Amino acid sequence: MPDLVRRGILIGTGMAGAAAFAGCGSALAAKQHAQASNSVQTRGLNAEGWDADAPPELEFLFEARVKLHLPPMNVGQMTDGSRVIFLVKDGTFEGPHLRGRVVPDSGADWVRIRPDGTGTLDVRFCLETHDNALLYAYWQGRFWSAPEHAEYALDVTKPDDPGGAWRYYFRTAPQFETGDPRYAWLNNIVAVSKSRTGDGGPIHRVFAVK
Repeated sequence: MPDLVRRGILIGTGMAGAAAFAGCGSALAAKQHAQASNSVQTRGLNAEGWDADAPPELEFLFEARVKLHLPPMNVGQMTDGSRVIFLVKDGTFEGPHLRGRVVPDSGADWVRIRPDGTGTLDVRFCLETHDNALLYAYWQGRFWSAPEHAEYALDVTKPDDPGGAWRYYFRTAPQFETGDPRYAWLNNIVAVSKSRTGDGGPIHRVFAVK
């Protein structure tokens, strides 16, 4: 199924879920989601303490543990590098304001390995929150290491080893889309991740840029 069609279907499903939620009339849940939105999206939008030269602050969103189908598909050598495709199997994510699962078989990472050895990442898949909202996640990123650490860095089957992730550079810039009003604040933020490999796939610690 083409990605644009899949995205339309998933977002449409999320809107239907939002309508069902509204019909339940859960004022408490709506208030909780509004509070989450305020903490990530609107905090800091005032003149007090504003410094245009200061680096942006980050706020932790969630940690996603994504499982992959292995081995990946090796498309082969292209004019601008080689192409490897990692299909998403499933997974989970959890954070202060949202948690849930990675929708099984909902996407992939289309990696291009440049002639200099750097992996340019093109990731697209879907998340489903614990309260049935669908979130379309997509991002670009970079992955590289020194040659002596490449085997370790690329081994997604090793046990999770946060202390060893200094051996490689794995960063991404996630964006989100959803039609569910409870999580509409995700449509308006920029995020970054500090990621690592292990435990069957990538592990992404995702932060909102405030």
